[in-house]
Amino acid sequence: MSTLPNPSPSQPDNVPPTHESASPSQWQPALAFRHRMAALWQSIFLLATTVGILSLAVLLYNVMDGSFGLVAYEYKVDPASLTDQPLETLDQAALVALLKERLSKGAFNKLNNEKAFALRSRDEVYQLVLERVVQPKVLATWPLTESLFSRAAIEAEVQAKFPKAQLAFRSWVSSDFILRPMSSEALYAGVRTAVLGSLWLIAITILLALPVGIGAAIYLQEYAAETWLNRLIQTNINNLAGVPSIVYGMLGLAIFVRTLEPLTSGALVGVRDSNGRTILAAGLTMALLILPLIIINAQEAIKAVPNSLRQAAYGLGATRWQTIWSHVLPNALPGILTGSILAISRAIGETAPLIVIGASTFITVDPSGPFSKFTALPIQIYNWTSRPQGEFRHIAAAAILVLLVLLLSMNAGAILLRNHFSRRY
Repeated sequence: MSTLPNPSPSQPDNVPPTHESASPSQWQPALAFRHRMAALWQSIFLLATTVGILSLAVLLYNVMDGSFGLVAYEYKVDPASLTDQPLETLDQAALVALLKERLSKGAFNKLNNEKAFALRSRDEVYQLVLERVVQPKVLATWPLTESLFSRAAIEAEVQAKFPKAQLAFRSWVSSDFILRPMSSEALYAGVRTAVLGSLWLIAITILLALPVGIGAAIYLQEYAAETWLNRLIQTNINNLAGVPSIVYGMLGLAIFVRTLEPLTSGALVGVRDSNGRTILAAGLTMALLILPLIIINAQEAIKAVPNSLRQAAYGLGATRWQTIWSHVLPNALPGILTGSILAISRAIGETAPLIVIGASTFITVDPSGPFSKFTALPIQIYNWTSRPQGEFRHIAAAAILVLLVLLLSMNAGAILLRNHFSRRY
């Protein structure tokens, strides 16, 4: 019987050398190449992170630069000529008497009809005296950087161009700015009405979108069978998440403002001084806008729950709903809240749907319910940035800071809630 020849001890050409048989000259170049590629990708990722951080820093610097700075202004009526005492030391009765003396009877009665002077605070009456009687006028403004590093040149410019003007450093964002309503004068304009409108809007959006979105996600992920109809629904939800927001504004205008006007105006519950362009219509529109995002994010969070938890619950005799309520949802809740935070953050900053629906750009009356006319911080910022006067760009920057603080505060609360449930389960 013939025997097979012994295999050659040499390594075949088409087989890569093993660690034991390869010499350092064979594997060291490949290892060095791998290290170079790893360093290259690490540098690319670091560059991307650096670009993102720098972009955010530039944005914040630009906003902060516009929120503070020097202001040159002058009064139409000298405050010292109005009374023997300093204007800021007068009590409320004296300020009301001054308004009655200096304003026409019609203008005084209009202010009293809007809100009785007896119901106004002393600070409110004082602001009315400044706006309606003293009437300060902004002549020029400068951003923070220029105010800090070119103060001498600014003072010389003001002395040459506006010899009667007063120059003062002003913080455009302040407690008064947050607590005052809208005004046609930038010096006395505030965002109270816009902040309240945004809070009402987000509250209605959350109350409508979260339960419906999470319920739809539970059904599609846990109950729906693999049928063509359910696949069609899922495809449409994914497509709706990418629809431009202004399309939702047109949908809200057609359905909530016009078709459902008896509901959104409050006529069904006896409200007679309103129309369909209310907070309720805006909240319904925003709920539609973020609903696909909430559904998709909630589905992904539910899908990430290990199937072994479901099987263990079924093995102990739990029903499907008991399994979902006691095991699936508690474990998916942190992911659901994360997706909801992102969706609500989008709703807070949206402008286009609110413009289409008919949000007010100038309103001084605070919203008192879901059937009130309204404005919102993004609308107010858009209105001020479109003004040609420089002082309105400064209060727009201040309003952006207020919007960022509001957004970050809401997100922080949601993150704390998410972390609480993450630790619990």
